[in-house]
Amino acid sequence: MTAPDFLDPRLTEQRNPRTERVDVAATLEIVDLINAEDATVPAAVRAVRAEIARAIDLVVDALRQGGRLVYVGAGTSGRLGVLDASECPPTFGTPPEMVVGVIAGGYAALVKSSEGAEDDVNAGMEAMDQARVAAHDFVLGIAASGTTPFVRAALTRAQTIGAVTGLVSCSDPPKILAETCDVLILPKVGPEVLTGSTRMKAGTATKLVLNTLSTGAMIRLGRAYGNLMVDLMAVSDKLRDRGERIVMEVGGVDRPAARRAIEAAAGSVKLAIVMVKQRVSKDEAGRLLEQAGGFVRRAVGEPPPVRSR
Repeated sequence: MTAPDFLDPRLTEQRNPRTERVDVAATLEIVDLINAEDATVPAAVRAVRAEIARAIDLVVDALRQGGRLVYVGAGTSGRLGVLDASECPPTFGTPPEMVVGVIAGGYAALVKSSEGAEDDVNAGMEAMDQARVAAHDFVLGIAASGTTPFVRAALTRAQTIGAVTGLVSCSDPPKILAETCDVLILPKVGPEVLTGSTRMKAGTATKLVLNTLSTGAMIRLGRAYGNLMVDLMAVSDKLRDRGERIVMEVGGVDRPAARRAIEAAAGSVKLAIVMVKQRVSKDEAGRLLEQAGGFVRRAVGEPPPVRSR
């Protein structure tokens, strides 16, 4: 029997039978319905854990070769990519060009919807050229439905250049992308509370995937010491306080000593830790870190255990 024309094969465009009467639900019932759907997202992400790990390794390989992680998406997917990229410098002390977010419609689309931009295939290809994508980069397309023309064109262009590519989608992508991408991450969260509103479960799943991807890659590159965020640069009151507390805990010194060490390290918490732990100058700490491949653990030994309050 042929399916009716109004049924879309994409998982993200199908109706959710559990929420078909959401429009007559009481306010608390609406909250419960949405929360129940959201609760299914972590399991969908866990189901693709091996693919996420594969993508992390590809990112690490690219960054070690001097390449970049380039996210490309449209609408909510594009905004999530730009968000993750923008969080890397303050969290991990990375240069802004190391992790880049490309969104259909440009940066104006971050604050004002530009949904028609997702259909522009020429813009998708041009975006890769404007971003100067190279063969040593890893380009990750983000498309909840898997079919966004801008993203498909961008990935095709990146592949032509020779870049490693991947796709995050909550629905099966077209055959051409499935066959040509180096890694597919497909957390299938199912139909949304509101049909097609992929800013909901699909957006949440995408955020979890990107969090894991960038954080995992940075950990593998030595930008954490234990579970401490040691590669941050103390350039705000919040980060200065966090950095001082990290140096205090790891180095066993008081706050004034931690502050002096960070100042002597030009704001680098990682350098300050090595300086305090090894009782060396900034230059010598830098040499020790370089010798250790950027890993604090290799330069100074084990971090202190977690202490309860």
